[in-house]
Amino acid sequence: MTATTPDTPPRIVCFGEMLLRLAPPGRELLLQTPRLETSFGGAETNVAVGLARLGADARMVTVLPDNVIGQAALAELRRWGVDTGGVRLAPGRMGLYFLTPGAVLRPAEVLYDRTGSAFATAAPDLIDWTAELDGAAWLHLSGITPAVSPNAAGAAFMAVEAARGLGVKVSFDGNFRSKVWAGRIGEAPAILRGLLTYADLAFIDHRDIDLILAQTFDEPKTAAIAAFDAFPHLARIASTRRTILGPEDHDISARLFTRASDHQTMTVHLKGVVDRVGAGDAFSAGVLHSLMAGLSDAKALDYGLACCALKHGIVGDFPLITPADVAGFSAEQGDLRR
Repeated sequence: MTATTPDTPPRIVCFGEMLLRLAPPGRELLLQTPRLETSFGGAETNVAVGLARLGADARMVTVLPDNVIGQAALAELRRWGVDTGGVRLAPGRMGLYFLTPGAVLRPAEVLYDRTGSAFATAAPDLIDWTAELDGAAWLHLSGITPAVSPNAAGAAFMAVEAARGLGVKVSFDGNFRSKVWAGRIGEAPAILRGLLTYADLAFIDHRDIDLILAQTFDEPKTAAIAAFDAFPHLARIASTRRTILGPEDHDISARLFTRASDHQTMTVHLKGVVDRVGAGDAFSAGVLHSLMAGLSDAKALDYGLACCALKHGIVGDFPLITPADVAGFSAEQGDLRR
């Protein structure tokens, strides 16, 4: 499952909002005690960090507030090897999210506070996409970005249009978040459908396809066939499948469709899950890294699943996974390495 990385890895540009995460210590309820632990995250940011840790040339394009929190976020990206040349600083606030961890029969819960953030209010044409995508092989973004605000939706469309014009491949994660779309949820299907028109690789499952195509499909393969028919540029569809046996006890597997093939992984049992946030982004980073390194679809899918599984043992949003971690991955691992 070890990927071979070129001497000069191809560049991937990730576009989306970086968030400050606030969570109570341990398994406490939010504000059960007057203390919160902070870290940074956000779907596309997680992918950028994951790619950089795997050895890819990952560049983050985002808008951060021009204040001490924005500077701390910028420093955190640099800490993990992400190219920050595409980050803009602007007036405004940092987008936040509050995470209440799950425990026993209580599910985890996310509360967003990102309305009016520097990213959400930035002008759609703030980014010069011709310059940002110069030399890039891929652009990665998700369905969260257009949900943040109409301005962010406009910027997302400008990004994918520029990518298509420059011959840069587009990776799109559906990432439907009803809480982020609040007040504009009726716009979601058309906007997501429009962005998916530009995608070469989509991280979506049959539920995303149900929403985007306004149909109900009986099973994933039928949904994938319909998506390939609807979106001519689309070459691959990848997704994970999760069965939750308890807050800390999950089964996961992955599947990748092309227009001519269907690849599935084994199911990995995860017992003692530490933090599942960002696991889907770890999967995306693993698949993208593998495809850019020239691995087959089946091996890229296995690599992505390994990254996803390993993320469940890492606290915080970021998938701080190295190629050595993936090379040593085993569904039965967990013993002490000496």
